[in-house]
Order: sequence, then C-alpha cells, then structure tokens
Amino acid sequence: MEQLVYAALRGLVNDRVYPDLADEPPERPYITYQQVGGEAINFVDAATLPGTSNARVQVNVWADTRPVASALARQVENALRAVAGLQTTVLGAAVALYEPETKLRGTMQDFSFWF
Repeated sequence: MEQLVYAALRGLVNDRVYPDLADEPPERPYITYQQVGGEAINFVDAATLPGTSNARVQVNVWADTRPVASALARQVENALRAVAGLQTTVLGAAVALYEPETKLRGTMQDFSFWF
C-alpha cells in the first residue's frame, strides 16, 4: 500500500512524499502520510485468512501559502482516486491546517484503501 501511495503522489511534489513525517525540513511543498487505522476483517472460521487488507490513511500537504496547499490537496485526492490497486474511498473533505512554528499552511485528509 505504501508503495502505491508514494507512486501516486511523488510526481506532484518532485518525490517529496514521506511516511509519517519529513526527517529534515524539506523543500516545500511536500506531502506526508500515515496509517491511522483501518477495518479489520474477521472470519468465524479461524483457519480462513483474509485475502485483502484495509487501511485508513491520513495524508497531509504542507506549503508556504494557503492557495498552494489547497490546490495540492485537490491534486492528491484526484491522484489517489485514480489508483486501481488502492480502491480509494475519500472519507471526508480536507481540513485546513496552520503550523505556527514553521508558518506552514497545510491540509489533512483521510482515505480508506482496500488492497
């Protein structure tokens, strides 16, 4: 799943896509993503194992200005919807963020992926 997310988003920000958080303050704009849950699949027959998995993934966009962050968030949503291998469901609209220490504008949005 992580490889599919990275591949879908890397072209939007010149490869500046990071799991969890960016180690060093990268050039902006950039994207981070983190799995924040998902749906568990359980069978009555304990010997049966699921053939698919689900992940709820939060994607954050960070930029110097609100217009850049908002436009990039829309591109992220469109790019993830197009990945057949993720069977993307958008779980809500993007939430605007502001980071006072860095003065960065951002967005946060959750997606559900079946893979």
